[in-house]
Amino acid sequence: MTIDRAGLAEFLRRRRESLQPEDVGLPRGQRRRTRGLRREEVAALCHMSTDYYARLERERGPRTSEQMIASIAQGLHLSLDERDHLFRLAGHVPPARGVDSEHISPGLLRVLDRLDDTPAEIVTELGETLRQTRLGVALTGDLTGFSGPARSIGYRWFTDPGTRCRYAPEEHEFLTRVFVSGLRAVATLRGPGSRAAHYAELLLAESEEFRQVWEEHEIGIRPREVKHFIHPEVGALELTCQTLLDPDQSHSLLVYTAVPGSESHEKLRLLSVLGSEALR
Repeated sequence: MTIDRAGLAEFLRRRRESLQPEDVGLPRGQRRRTRGLRREEVAALCHMSTDYYARLERERGPRTSEQMIASIAQGLHLSLDERDHLFRLAGHVPPARGVDSEHISPGLLRVLDRLDDTPAEIVTELGETLRQTRLGVALTGDLTGFSGPARSIGYRWFTDPGTRCRYAPEEHEFLTRVFVSGLRAVATLRGPGSRAAHYAELLLAESEEFRQVWEEHEIGIRPREVKHFIHPEVGALELTCQTLLDPDQSHSLLVYTAVPGSESHEKLRLLSVLGSEALR
């Protein structure tokens, strides 16, 4: 497909100008005169340099990769129709829609953007973390940097011992059953050629523990609402997990809160401070 530089530039400008800072979780600040977002703000949301993004709006620069276009679509909070249009303007075939899509809906992103003072993350049905809040990273570490099967916490649970360190030891046996049961359910739902089925095949070959639990053929083991985390700096935390599901994308927003006045609530406040200091 041929790139439409003029159409791409116009579309990016219009979408940037239609967004306000509060729409994407940014502070408005004082004496703001820009219509919509600034180019540097969009560039930061899209994880690229301001110069690179500015060249796109000026009909210049190299042909943009599919990965970069996907990042722009997410940064600008585009709908699926808008995302597909952006891909075509950039000269690419839009990604397939459906359960394997990693494009987060604008509505779910808007909710996440308003949870900066709360641990929260958006995950796929395979437990792959797509986005985290600042405090979410402080609680569990950055879970978005993994690649391949290791992106799934269910896969890491059986292949990376460090994954279990963030969870209370008395929860490990139950969580093992949850991850195996959940993977079996998704693999059955999506079929033999799915990523879920592939992950199951890998784990059957790599983990004796997984094989033993898999042979029990348990199904419907649901995660408990109350989670027990072990943080390396603040220690044990007891948090309640609330889930908001986007059925069209098979994505879930997980929000972790503590009972006000509890020890865990105070530890979350401390974790917020520690997280801010780490960012500085």
